[in-house]
Amino acid sequence: MKGNILKRLLKYILRHRRFAAGALLCALFSNILMIAGPYIIGMGVDNIAGKGRVDFENILYIVLVILGLYIVSAIFQWTLQVLTGKLANRAVEELRNDVFVHVSKMPLEYYDRNPHGDIMSRLTSDMEYISEGIFQAVTQMVTGIISIIGSLVFMFILNPAITLIVLIMTPVTFLIASFITRRSSRLFKEQSRLGGELNGFVEELIGSQKVVKAFNYEARAQERFEEINGRLYKAGRWAQFYSSLVNPSTRLVNNITYVLLGLTGGLAAVAGRLSVGYISSFLTYSTYFSQPINNITSVTTQLQTAVASAQRVFAVLDSETEQTDKGLMEFKSSGGKVSFEEVTFSYTPDTRLISNFSLNVQKGTRIAVVGPTGAGKTTLVNLLMRFYDANSGNIYIDDINIRAMTKDSLRKSFGMVLQDTWLFSGTIRENIAYGKPDATDEEIVNAAISANAHSFIRKLPLGYDALVTEGGGNLSQGQRQLLTIARVMLIIPPMLILDEATSSVDTRTEIKIQKAFNKLMEGRTSFIIAHRLSTIREADVILVMNNGQIVEQGNHEQLMAKGGFYSKLYYSQYETAD
Repeated sequence: MKGNILKRLLKYILRHRRFAAGALLCALFSNILMIAGPYIIGMGVDNIAGKGRVDFENILYIVLVILGLYIVSAIFQWTLQVLTGKLANRAVEELRNDVFVHVSKMPLEYYDRNPHGDIMSRLTSDMEYISEGIFQAVTQMVTGIISIIGSLVFMFILNPAITLIVLIMTPVTFLIASFITRRSSRLFKEQSRLGGELNGFVEELIGSQKVVKAFNYEARAQERFEEINGRLYKAGRWAQFYSSLVNPSTRLVNNITYVLLGLTGGLAAVAGRLSVGYISSFLTYSTYFSQPINNITSVTTQLQTAVASAQRVFAVLDSETEQTDKGLMEFKSSGGKVSFEEVTFSYTPDTRLISNFSLNVQKGTRIAVVGPTGAGKTTLVNLLMRFYDANSGNIYIDDINIRAMTKDSLRKSFGMVLQDTWLFSGTIRENIAYGKPDATDEEIVNAAISANAHSFIRKLPLGYDALVTEGGGNLSQGQRQLLTIARVMLIIPPMLILDEATSSVDTRTEIKIQKAFNKLMEGRTSFIIAHRLSTIREADVILVMNNGQIVEQGNHEQLMAKGGFYSKLYYSQYETAD
């Protein structure tokens, strides 16, 4: 699994070969120049120790050469940092774009089953961990490998026998690091998962502050937060504990190696097989050899966190998206005839909501759908708009199966006003023109007038240029709903879906909006879902639903005369408690 994740990350890195190649060249040149330094220093030491007097001219030349090598190496090292930073940011930018595009194509079912805060965490904090991991992988691991190989080559040149000590001790270092890393990897995955869970809880809590305060839920919310945060702390503590053992353990082995090299190097010098200068060079190379290993193990935490985060991000990319519209027809409604044929649907396999549902709606008919909570009213809309697909059966518009249409063209055929309003950060003008960005000012104003929103918009300091905060938090619920109604009235769609469209406005405004809706619905097939039965009395046909089935059908007068389920619903709204 981890290998597959690293391969997928590598594909994003290799999309920017210029930066990757530049970083590798800088790492190569920087380390070669750095590694050449100790060899030259050893020559200088021997130049001093092997003569009765010091040749300052020769020493000065060696010092200048070494100084030049280190300056150029530092320049390459700085360039490496810059290129690696750009490489990491570009790779993560593309990964984030791919995830965002993928998320926009995912079915509503995914959002219904996954906490929104956790999804946001994968697009934000997990991406940052990946970026940091890529940066550390290039700057520490790549340069470390070059340094290890270069140091090993020079040590073999100086004394192959002593170099065997380094080669014998090196596997011990990697075995210790691997042993600890395997145990901490699971904890880092758990840490990432709990981080997403905590973000989801916080996002949910912040978005529902009014409810939290209204029901005095603060204390219980604090308890729940502390419980999740405690589990996150525990997982993070043990992950950090295990990963913190890596660096000290490897440094211990490297220090033992350093002592052994010093002893064997001293014996070799006494025996005349190694000069004093090259002993100093050898010890320096042993440091160059061990230091990258220590550096790599010191960033194990970031690397493992990056891998765990990448696994969470790629899990999103691996989730199924909605079926593509390739090969499907572009639908343009010319009528508005709608038919449901033996449609069966359930959100979960163990609970069937709609079973063998059939319905025929003629062009231009106003269909009101009523019934108790959970009867399946909104589900009909979800199926009609293909937010969900029926488990069995078919739905037709103008005698064309909606599965044969592109989702985009299908949804453009409907104007939809929901009980839950949605506004984005921007001006009122931009929010109204959301479905028609090229709308003229006159069209926008006329739509606002039709929705009875023009009067309150004019009273705002900037009118139609007034800014709306995220979610429309600076407007009342009723004002937000008026803007969403104006948004639909601007595009004048062939068919309408009104799901509790006037539930958040006062009675006087509702009457005015109802008149505008009646004008808008003339000649258009319209589906009206309402709990307040007084708002649908003028509907051509009222469908009374219960347990996913139509139990009664007719206009208001006919249903009231039957004295059945509908009349009981109607009168129950006017009953007063004793």
